[in-house]
Amino acid sequence: MLLALVTGAVALLAVLAGAGPAGAHAALIGSDPAEGSVVRGAPRQVTLDFSEGVAMSDGAIRVLDPRGKRVDTRKVRDTGTGSKVQRAVSLEQGIGKGTYTVAWQAVSADSHPVSGAFTFSVGKPSKTSVASPQQNENAGGGAVGALYGLGRYAAYAGFVLLVGGAAFVLLCSPRAASSRAVQRLTVTGWCVLAASTLVLLLLRGPYTGSGRFADVADLGGLKDVVATKPGAALVSRLLLLAAAALFVSVLFGAYARRGGEDGRSSPEPPDDLSSADLQEGSPEEKSGAPEAGLSESGGEREEAQRQRRDLFFGLSLGGTVVAAGLAATWAMAEHASTGIQTGLAMPVDVLHLLAVALWLGGLAALFCLLRWGPAPSGTTVRRFSRLAFSCVTVLAATGLYQSWRQVGSWSALTGTSYGQLLIVKVVLVAALVTAGWFSRRWTTRLTDVPVMAENAGRSGESEGAAASASSSASVSARAAAVPGSRAPERATVRTSAQGSGGNGSDGNGSGSGGGGEGPERTPSDPVRAAQLARQRAAAEAARRRQEREADPQRSGLRRSVLTEATVAVVLLAVTTLLTGTEPGRTEERVRQAGSAAQSEPAGPVDVKVPFDTGGPDGKGTAELEIDPGTSGENALELRTTSPSGKPVEAREVKVAFTLRAKDLGPLPAPLEPVKGEKGHWKATGLQLPMAGKWKVAVTIRTSDIDQVTETTTATIG
Repeated sequence: MLLALVTGAVALLAVLAGAGPAGAHAALIGSDPAEGSVVRGAPRQVTLDFSEGVAMSDGAIRVLDPRGKRVDTRKVRDTGTGSKVQRAVSLEQGIGKGTYTVAWQAVSADSHPVSGAFTFSVGKPSKTSVASPQQNENAGGGAVGALYGLGRYAAYAGFVLLVGGAAFVLLCSPRAASSRAVQRLTVTGWCVLAASTLVLLLLRGPYTGSGRFADVADLGGLKDVVATKPGAALVSRLLLLAAAALFVSVLFGAYARRGGEDGRSSPEPPDDLSSADLQEGSPEEKSGAPEAGLSESGGEREEAQRQRRDLFFGLSLGGTVVAAGLAATWAMAEHASTGIQTGLAMPVDVLHLLAVALWLGGLAALFCLLRWGPAPSGTTVRRFSRLAFSCVTVLAATGLYQSWRQVGSWSALTGTSYGQLLIVKVVLVAALVTAGWFSRRWTTRLTDVPVMAENAGRSGESEGAAASASSSASVSARAAAVPGSRAPERATVRTSAQGSGGNGSDGNGSGSGGGGEGPERTPSDPVRAAQLARQRAAAEAARRRQEREADPQRSGLRRSVLTEATVAVVLLAVTTLLTGTEPGRTEERVRQAGSAAQSEPAGPVDVKVPFDTGGPDGKGTAELEIDPGTSGENALELRTTSPSGKPVEAREVKVAFTLRAKDLGPLPAPLEPVKGEKGHWKATGLQLPMAGKWKVAVTIRTSDIDQVTETTTATIG
């Protein structure tokens, strides 16, 4: 068992250690000016387009000139329309030519920090002293990011233990409410969830901002966090945990006392009892059999049964509301709250989380009973088996929908980090279901013999104790009939000792016949009676523990359940990573936007064509600029220069475009010489109807007989 737990812990640490800063749901899918583009005139503003909703404060978009000076006005505006998510910042008037750098930072709608940077140029590219900075390179990463990730995992684990442990008591084994192990498990889940939620709330500001631990104590930052959707979700979770604390206290207090299920002695009710019957006590109580020598009138029994039913239905209804509310604090602030079909995705996510908690948390509670007792009956295990099967069915349906919503295509399933993690999660779920199948096989072999044997043993001991007490009373009565007799008194002491402890010892526990000093102590001594009772209880507990360990059915079930719990630890870690990873659908959309941006020209298309007409001063280079370099109407400028860079006079220059892939052309360009400028020609209204790689043929004549035609290619977007 220890080896399995260590293996699960090592696997968990390996998964968490391999996690970098949380991926983002929102991503930059476009901008104006575009990344790497060259614009002719200075733009008035810079706009950013995102795949999902984002939160940006003033100053979150910085535009830096080639010298690193900030040229934006710092005021971030929301310029999106409809479903389009767009943010903009205005630029100062009169900015010069050169390359500008845009750095931005935002918080995705699913609570993860995102940032990036790109460049564009005005006029022509230039050297720049800015190295594409990130707004805050530690945001979402570093030590704060790692601790925040551990806090998120702890929150999921606490939710599973709290909800699953309480549901196991209500749905599978009411007698488990008196189990110390199950009580500790559920209370530990509440404590872990409350502590992790408080830590996440305090770390939220540094996690999305500076990345420094010192900012945890910034109350102003905490106020800003509470005003955001993730911060409001964390505060709501703390308020719901206060209600959950009341629920847990009633469950393990009044319900454990009045539920009619003593976890140490009462047998489990049969399968055919209804939920109300589970709260009405054991069959012996319902038949009016006296308990502990006390009789209960019919009216009192009915009142007790009514109180137990009220407790059960009140806890069931209240627990469902609290559990659903806790699950909603994740659904309203993470992946389900953004993207497509959010109105359906959020309740589906709540169902998914509840099914996980009922399955894995109930599994942990069942293991506690198998390991520390009281040993669960076959009825309890079969109830949980049916509950687990229902949970797996819900998980399959909701998980399939979530996978389609977050991945969207087969290529994203195998080609993105989210898709690959999802495959790992599916493999782990399959392993968990396989282990559950073995547990179900052990369950079918499980009987209630050990539990009934314990009850029979206790009944036999009670009958033996009663017979011993009757024998002792008879001896004492006969001794009292003979005045002055001492021997019968010693016989009474030894008989009572044997009946109580079974070892023939005297009141001093020495096994002698009463030769010690001081007055002899009779079994009527309350101190000695308490000692003997404790000894019998310890011996009986040890015997029951040995029987439980030796039972092959429960031993096999315990091993398979432990395997399930170990796999569940790693599965929970992978699920935590998934909630912090950019969904495959979004990642593919960003890739497509990037590919489209790369295929588009970054501004005017420049082409250089070396030529040599063969005559005097016939060598040089023809430089062509096609503006804007896209399909449709373009302007063409051509300059001819000598190898030394001086303008070269040409008597005639012709340019023609041919798109062989579409059998278009040649399309001549109507060039006209520019007056007053040697070696400079222009053409306006050049129509290039389609994008693609065009063949450019340049004909240059420097004399009546010296002429040459050179070709090159130009990519038109």
